[in-house]
Amino acid sequence: MKLKFVAFSLGLMLASPVMAQAHSALFDCFDNGDGTIYCQGGYSDGSSAKGVKITVSDAGGKVLEQGQLDANSEVTLKKPAGDYFVTFEGGEGHSLKLDGKNIVE
Repeated sequence: MKLKFVAFSLGLMLASPVMAQAHSALFDCFDNGDGTIYCQGGYSDGSSAKGVKITVSDAGGKVLEQGQLDANSEVTLKKPAGDYFVTFEGGEGHSLKLDGKNIVE
């Protein structure tokens, strides 16, 4: 049974090059402790996220600040007061949203 599953999985990967090239967005932010947050992003296949828009919004969805990941797939933004979210806008199927409560030093 296990051999059939392995053969089936291998067949799917070979028959569908798109599936074999799929990647996931990776994104995390850290509180610098100086009123700013540092964020870095990328993709699971190692590709760069240069130019991806990063949005900081309040709990109501109002945009407070925006930036873009630089050549190193990094950005530093002002940390807002109160509840906030940081969103990696990597396109369809590649957007991630972090709750500011989970962004710690």
